[in-house]
Amino acid sequence: MKKILFFYLDGCPYCQMAKKAVDEIYSENPEFKNFPVSRINEHEKETSGLKKILHYYVPAFYVDEAKIYEANPGDNYEKIKSEVRRVFEIAAK
Repeated sequence: MKKILFFYLDGCPYCQMAKKAVDEIYSENPEFKNFPVSRINEHEKETSGLKKILHYYVPAFYVDEAKIYEANPGDNYEKIKSEVRRVFEIAAK
């Protein structure tokens, strides 16, 4: 089981959709609740020791510090949920 990093910003509508997607994926796949997911607020990234992890948009998801998904403006909920599910599937390998 690999570590998942989830970068977000408070008030970001795409991040809110990603949080909702994570909750739904947990409901659909309870085994994913055991995965180590670190949620990092972009405003606190520098103090978290993760400053070197670069992305332009949030939400951004990494598995063992490899970027798997970075949202793009215009991504809808279905796209975000599909990508978040892919993050968990990759972490499960």
